[in-house]
Amino acid sequence: MHSEFWHDKWSKKEIGFHLDEVNKVLLKYWPDMQLAAGNNVLLPLCGKTLDLFWLRQAGYGVVGIELSEIALDELAAQLTQELDIAIEKSREGEQVLYRGDGVLLIAGDFFAVNRAQLQRELGGDVAAVYDRAALVALPESMRQQYSQHLHALSHGAAQMLITLDYDQSLMDGPPFAVSDDEVKAHYQTLFELTLVEERELIEQEPRFKARGLASFKQRLYFLR
Repeated sequence: MHSEFWHDKWSKKEIGFHLDEVNKVLLKYWPDMQLAAGNNVLLPLCGKTLDLFWLRQAGYGVVGIELSEIALDELAAQLTQELDIAIEKSREGEQVLYRGDGVLLIAGDFFAVNRAQLQRELGGDVAAVYDRAALVALPESMRQQYSQHLHALSHGAAQMLITLDYDQSLMDGPPFAVSDDEVKAHYQTLFELTLVEERELIEQEPRFKARGLASFKQRLYFLR
């Protein structure tokens, strides 16, 4: 999947994947991550998610990486308006960086961001990863590369991972279907993998039901 696909989605405001509320799974299960406030949490392919707001308000440093500068412009503006966090924006090479109190946002290619860069910016490694819509945003051909790069980027930090699974012969992504077996293939050699919750969402997703799906499952994993 080319970057132009996502740039086009944001420029046309075709962002049905964006939630206008904090994810209920984050609210319910984040305390089980047992991460002390003050630590930095990485949100890969973050868009302008309100989950980042919630984590910052909860006292965590937040690091968002997102391809679209449009998305991060809107996110930075909201952080300033709603949390009174002054954000400084600068263009550095192929990236656009947004820096504020407890906030680091990077607009650019996820695969071009490395651990050393984050360490310079943060003074150390991130302590956790929250992946709500990153793995499922990528086609199968990119997911192995993504999982390996994320592991290196975060120096093996614990992850809260949310996936979606459905019959992809009936509907193509994104969001793409990621099976439990695929999650194990990507992560079980790197982490202790725990399936925390599996929930059927098809009755809550009429747009996917209208496309012929009989099942649309959400799974939550902890990777430690």
